[in-house]
Amino acid sequence: MTDEAKDLRICFCGGTLLSMGRGDLGCLGWTGRVCASMHRRGYDFTSYNLGVCGHTSGDIEDRWLAEVLRRCPAGSNGRIVFSFGINDTLQAGTYSRVELPITLENARRIFRTAKLRYPILMIGPTVIADPEQNMRVKALSEQLSILCHELDVPFLDVWTPLSNSNLWLNDLNSGDGYHPASAGYSELAAIFLKWSAWTQWFERSQS
Repeated sequence: MTDEAKDLRICFCGGTLLSMGRGDLGCLGWTGRVCASMHRRGYDFTSYNLGVCGHTSGDIEDRWLAEVLRRCPAGSNGRIVFSFGINDTLQAGTYSRVELPITLENARRIFRTAKLRYPILMIGPTVIADPEQNMRVKALSEQLSILCHELDVPFLDVWTPLSNSNLWLNDLNSGDGYHPASAGYSELAAIFLKWSAWTQWFERSQS
């Protein structure tokens, strides 16, 4: 194994659902649970949570590269998991904060630039409690999936399984409608941990 392969660094970059498990008394969120599980399996890596509550795809486009470069400089084995979209779909007057075509263009630029430097993954937006906004989130997830397929970026649809999860929906309804509690984060982490695009990173880095 090369020194570069040993120095595996993973940045989780995005918005609300990354930001230290809001609503989770353990302050782990799904990313903390995922990383803890991988460490228990014997994998050695460093993780960085770069989630910011309220950030849209435009905000993330403005900051992601500088923040990742500080943590994954040349010579390190840097990787990025992106997660964003829900904040774009929030209503601002009669329009979304970021209209769907603009979100997709922001995402296209983010992914194209990121792929030149790092292996990347994209996890789609999660289900929320508000029915009207939730349909915009679903539409965005579907369009992000198409975009990621076009750009050869692995995409994980979590909207579909979470929309059928009573545990996730109950957590949302007992909270703020956007963030689950500990059980919901555990369920999201379990979905992510089964994703072959994620587990292959570790198989390849350890070979």
